[in-house]
Amino acid sequence: MTGAPGAGKTAILRQLELDGYSVVEEAATDLISLARARGITEPWTKPSFIDSVANLQRRRLAGASCQLDEVQFHDRSAFCTAALAAYLGHPVSGTFARELEGIKADAIYQRRVFFVQNLGFITPSEARRISFEEALRFERIHEETYRNFGFEIVAVKPGSLSERVAAIKAAI
Repeated sequence: MTGAPGAGKTAILRQLELDGYSVVEEAATDLISLARARGITEPWTKPSFIDSVANLQRRRLAGASCQLDEVQFHDRSAFCTAALAAYLGHPVSGTFARELEGIKADAIYQRRVFFVQNLGFITPSEARRISFEEALRFERIHEETYRNFGFEIVAVKPGSLSERVAAIKAAI
């Protein structure tokens, strides 16, 4: 599951988790929170942030349940990190580029991605310091990145939490 900051992914994922689905947590927000606790206010400005996010995502993916018949939702993926690199203008390291290709080749994720569309506004938070206009630009880069890696976008349109969760459940 992906989408722009503030689109409602976390609320949707929390509801899906309460409904019994497995959720693999996002990495970037946790790394931002940790960096801020250490006194680093804008860790994403350093190109090494991209590899840090990718490394934590890889560890979380490895620790995720591997039951074949279980539906599992990932709060973002390595492809989101590639989109973040493009948005921030940071290079993608050779190691990370090979990881992306390996994930694609090994079909780690299903080819369909739930793309949570923006709600028409954004609510700033400690980790989310982005304007709505910038969130829209990030949303476009995100979608383009996923399409470039061969994913089919399944749009999760704006609506109430229950409507969005019902749409996702109907699609699976």
